[in-house]
Amino acid sequence: MPNVTASSLPVDRLISRRAKSIDASGIRKVFDLAAKLKDPINLSIGQPDFPVPEAMKQAAIDAIRENRNGYTVTQGIPQLLEAIWNRLRSEVQWEGPNAERGAIVTSGTSGGLLLAFLCLLDAGDEAIVPDPYFVMYPQLGTLTGGTIVPCDTYPDFRMTAERVERLITPRTKAVLVNSPSNPCGVVLREQELSDLVDLCRAKGVLLISDEIYDEFVFADAKEDGRFPTPARYSQDLLLIRGFGKSYGCTGWRLGYAAGPNELIQAMARLQQYTFVCAPSMAQWGVVPAFDIDMSGEVERYRGRRDMVLDAFRGVAEVPQPGGAFYCFVKVPERLGLTATEFVERSIEQSVLVIPGKVFSRRDTHFRLSYATHEDKLKKGLEILRGLMQPA
Repeated sequence: MPNVTASSLPVDRLISRRAKSIDASGIRKVFDLAAKLKDPINLSIGQPDFPVPEAMKQAAIDAIRENRNGYTVTQGIPQLLEAIWNRLRSEVQWEGPNAERGAIVTSGTSGGLLLAFLCLLDAGDEAIVPDPYFVMYPQLGTLTGGTIVPCDTYPDFRMTAERVERLITPRTKAVLVNSPSNPCGVVLREQELSDLVDLCRAKGVLLISDEIYDEFVFADAKEDGRFPTPARYSQDLLLIRGFGKSYGCTGWRLGYAAGPNELIQAMARLQQYTFVCAPSMAQWGVVPAFDIDMSGEVERYRGRRDMVLDAFRGVAEVPQPGGAFYCFVKVPERLGLTATEFVERSIEQSVLVIPGKVFSRRDTHFRLSYATHEDKLKKGLEILRGLMQPA
């Protein structure tokens, strides 16, 4: 057997500029820190604290036991695609699949976003995203060679057509809207979404709607009892949704995209050579998802949201979230602290939240996730409010 010697391979020199330019997510850094603390109050994780519904667990178990564990067709199993189209027909009156519109099952909404941007952006092309943004959005430029243009939505975190229009150039290929949003939880109004549809249509730009929290919208943010979505005003946009946040199965890594068939087919071609297909047993597991009523869990989270708003009333600015399970809290200017400095103080008190600079070009707010038990949430809010009070 040959002797094993210490490696002299210049690995650092071999790693691409692309990989070197991407730092570890600030959220992951807080996750790592949480592992080192003894019983922290973790208000940083965007992970629902309810179990996966039993019908979905059983469907996944049955698939495994019945040996449906191999590759599926790239675009997804027919049973799940049928369920997706049934939902789209009933909710937004989209008909498909057909020559104009198609759908594809993806490895999470992140997988769907990556495939879409790889299909849309070449070097020099631009896409507009909201600021604050989900942490992945800026990296979509790094991964594709395109340019991500942030749209400042402070102080109300509403990505309006007026704010977007001044950023559109001849190089703009897409506008990405996220409602309910991560990190803010803000839900755009029907009129705001309709205006974005009209703007993108007039400019010849693709509107992409990231609706991973489409099931997680509170009653006070709905209009006529409906979740506001631009898909009611256009069938020429790309709709990206997922199952993880709504049904507690984030680790199953399952989402879907629906929209212009030419783009969907391009995404399918790329998926063949990257993800291949979404996890087979997870696809079978979510087939019954649309028949499951999650309104009880959503209402429970609305109560938690109200706890957060009540806790910061009079001491900090918090635009009211209409969905998801996040609040984006402004650090009071009187403290003279950046959000990062405030978060460092909260961590000293074993309360974990995420500084705003992880989600934004600004460092004035922090993201708080209320996807945790009410007792822990109450205790954490008391500590955070105390840190904002005058000494």
